[in-house]
Order: sequence, then C-alpha cells, then structure tokens
Amino acid sequence: MNGYLFGGWAPKIPEFATRLGLDSAGMGLMIFVFGVGSLALMPVAGGLSANYGSGIVVRITAVALAPVLLVISLAPNIPVAIFAMFYFGGAIAAMDVAMNANAVAVEKSMRRAIMSSCHAFWSLGGLIGSASGGVMIAYLGPVTHAVVTLIVAVVLLSVAWPRIIPDRHDHQTGPKPKLTFPRQPLPWLIGVIALFSMIPEGAIIDWGAYYLKEELGASVVVAGFGFAAFSFTMAAMRFAGDLVRDRFGAIKTLRICTLIAIGGLVIVGLSYHPYGVIVGFAICGIGISNMVPIAFSTAGNIPGVNPSVSLSIATTMGYSGMLVAPSLIGFVARHSGFGVVFLAMPVLLLIVLMFSGLARYADNRN
Repeated sequence: MNGYLFGGWAPKIPEFATRLGLDSAGMGLMIFVFGVGSLALMPVAGGLSANYGSGIVVRITAVALAPVLLVISLAPNIPVAIFAMFYFGGAIAAMDVAMNANAVAVEKSMRRAIMSSCHAFWSLGGLIGSASGGVMIAYLGPVTHAVVTLIVAVVLLSVAWPRIIPDRHDHQTGPKPKLTFPRQPLPWLIGVIALFSMIPEGAIIDWGAYYLKEELGASVVVAGFGFAAFSFTMAAMRFAGDLVRDRFGAIKTLRICTLIAIGGLVIVGLSYHPYGVIVGFAICGIGISNMVPIAFSTAGNIPGVNPSVSLSIATTMGYSGMLVAPSLIGFVARHSGFGVVFLAMPVLLLIVLMFSGLARYADNRN
C-alpha cells in the first residue's frame, strides 16, 4: 500500500506542477517540503512505536496516508499544496518507520528473515502505482486517479489490518529498554550503513536518466531503461534476498551485495556508452537490493535498545541520503560530470564493508 501510493505520485508530478504554475525551482521546493515532512515525523513515529507498539502506529499512519493523493489533487493553491506535501512526506515516512519495526517483530515471531520480501513488495507496489497511474491520469483525469488509489489503498489496508501483529514489549525480558536516544554508538553506526547504502540508490533514481540523456546522448526511451533496469533487478533480488540471507547469514550477504554494488558503480562511472551504463545500473540494483533491508533488520535487533527507536535512527539517516544527497550530487556533477560522481560513490560502500560485521545482530531473532 505504501509503495503503491508513493509510485502513484510520480505520474502526478507534471499535472501537479502545471495546475499550480510551478517551474522546476518551485517543484524543487515542493519536493524539499516533502523531505522536511519525512525527516520531521520519522523520529516521532519511532517514539510512538516504542511507547505503544508499532502495530497501532502502522494502522494510524496507514489510515492517514490513504487519501493523500486525493488531498494533493484537490489542492487549490500553493499554500495548501505546501501543507499537502508536508502531510504526504510525514505520513508516508512515519508509516515506513512503523511498518519496518513491525516487520522486525514478525521476523522474531517467525524466527526467519522476511525483511527483504517486505521491501520487495514495497518495490512491487511502487512499480504498479507508477505504471498504472500515468494511464489512469491520461484517460480518467487526476482526481479520478486519486479516488481509485484511495479505494485500492483501503482494500489493501483491510486485508492487512487483522493480520498486523501487536508488538508492544513483545519478547522482552528483563529491564525495559529506555526510549531516549541511545548513547551507545551501534544504532548510529547502523544508521551510517543505511545512509551510505541509500545515497547511491537516490543518485540513480534522481540522476540516472539525466546522466544517460544529457551527458551520454541517449534518447528519452533509452534513458528510461536505466531506472527500469535498476528497479527490476532490485525488486527481483529483494524477493530472493531472505532465502539468500537465511542460507549465508546477514554478514556474508551484506558483504557480497556491497561488492556487487561497487562493481556496478564502477561500470557506470567508466562506461562511455548508454547501454554500458544501463548494465551498470542493473548490477547496482542487484547489490543495493538487500543492503538496506539488512541494515533495518540489524537496527531492530540491537540488544538493550528499543527496536522502534533504533529503527527511527536508521530510517531517518538512511532516507536523508535519498532526500538530501541527490541535490548535493547535482551540484558536484555540474562541475565534474556524473561519471566522476558515480566513480566516487564506491568509497561510501567501502565504509559499509568496514561496518558489515555489525550485521550479525540481524540474525538475532530470538
């Protein structure tokens, strides 16, 4: 549901900008407001999940999120649109924190890895939402499209609602973990893993097509293949990721995925032909696919730290890499070119390799 609504937003952007008379700078401001809403409410969702359980927070934030595209479609002016974008970013990010915390609780109850599959369904929802959204907007109009997304969201939520497990203080023995931000470095180091894993993902999402078209001369169609290849391999590998992780363990899986992602980035940076870059993006999708799910599982299983609190740290730091870093990347690439930027990103992933031993906590599902 979360991924479907996020994917449904992408084809609405041109109509949204045209209706409100926004140029690229104005649309950039709206996306910035979305990011501010996300970063503001992620820690709040973590604190509420820690106090009341992620199950209830998932339900509340999902209900809040369901009508968001309709709210955006009906925004009559820029001030209302700014509120709608803050609301959109906050609701989708708060739900993201809570549902990842609940997925950790499900992993513990099932005693096996399921996080990668959860992220795979998010990717699948995003793919369906974006692919169907453009067709519906073209033939039915933006408001009808938004009403359809609301109906689909309600149906999906009604299916999931009775199956969301109540996880308040689940499987806790001994002293209850404190709800303040932890002083021990582990949650913050895992946040670094999530951050450095998601910066390349954000760069490919926001700048991949631009790089192919503007710097390598690819057509619009070929430029679109870059993100498509990345998305396809990422979704496919996320469905397989839990089996791989259960077979080889979180540490080895994280290290192999990181090395694959490094190889893909090097191919992207060194290629002078669009199809070489597309192959590199596809390889990056294979590598990056399970890095973030492992980071989130690790955050949710740190001994002595409330899972919701550590997950709010990991998600806030990780998603800031997707929301903030791409703008900085664009500024750097303006002077150096994107090839140099993609060649520099493996340095971040080498740091992930340095901290990969921390992934041992992801396999602690007792």
